[in-house]
Amino acid sequence: MPDRLNDIDIGLLMAFEALIQERNVSRAADRLGISQPALSGRLTRLRALFGDQLFVPVAGRGVMPTPRAQALGETLPRLLGHLREFIGHAPHFDPSQSDRTFVLAAYDNPAVMIGPDLVTALKRVAPHARITFVLPDPETITPALDRGDVDMVIGLPRTADEGLIGRTLFSDQFVTAQRRGHPRGSQPVTLDEFCAAEHVVVSSEGGGYAGPVDRALEALGRKRQVSLSVQSYALAPIIMADSDHLCTLPGRFLQRFESMLDLFTPPMEMDSFELYALWHPRMRDDPAHRWFRDLVVEVSEGMSDRSATRC
Repeated sequence: MPDRLNDIDIGLLMAFEALIQERNVSRAADRLGISQPALSGRLTRLRALFGDQLFVPVAGRGVMPTPRAQALGETLPRLLGHLREFIGHAPHFDPSQSDRTFVLAAYDNPAVMIGPDLVTALKRVAPHARITFVLPDPETITPALDRGDVDMVIGLPRTADEGLIGRTLFSDQFVTAQRRGHPRGSQPVTLDEFCAAEHVVVSSEGGGYAGPVDRALEALGRKRQVSLSVQSYALAPIIMADSDHLCTLPGRFLQRFESMLDLFTPPMEMDSFELYALWHPRMRDDPAHRWFRDLVVEVSEGMSDRSATRC
């Protein structure tokens, strides 16, 4: 059996509402902002749809609803109310009242860089909201974004992220760190000292012993001694604090550990890198998600201002 909803549109319902309330074709047409012939055309379609005259002309009194129209008119306000609510304004998001949980996927490097400031900012303006940090799994992160299980990914851009929306959060420089009280002293590290020292490398994939530092040294015809590889960024400062290893990592990460580390500019030129935030296009207009994105950007920009002041 054909679905009769295919034969009706909101314009017909609005015409019915205007006629049953105004009981006058001319006033109903003016109310809808259409001509009387256009309104008569809609009434003809309504009569065919319901198999009833619906409105009958009465000399000197406009039109009168038939019993069928009267019954339909009792249901119509509730129906149009639901439709008006359905197509109404986008829902408002009030962070001060929200208990939403935001899920952020990030490896420990970016999580350490922005996590503390983000948590503080979130609790200040959205005290009932919660935030969950998860590790991004390259195999499942895109489906997780598709489903809305993860709100945002923070990290370096990858070509596999095509189709996601992204923006740069900040650029960062590499910094070399050593423990406080290191035997070599606290003066800036020279290239010879750098190459002679033992180093710890962070390998996100695990087991790697080379990275951007080694490529920069290779351009100078030099090499360093990498004797330790760890998979966790957070482990590197702890190891350095109790050893004579050097480590070269993003400056904003190492600044979190300045109380136990000396930080230096590396003795060779190194490219900066950019940290990106990525999210699914389906969340672009969601007011809560848009607010959270703005908060992440605001926190990142605040970090940039503090870093610039330090320099």
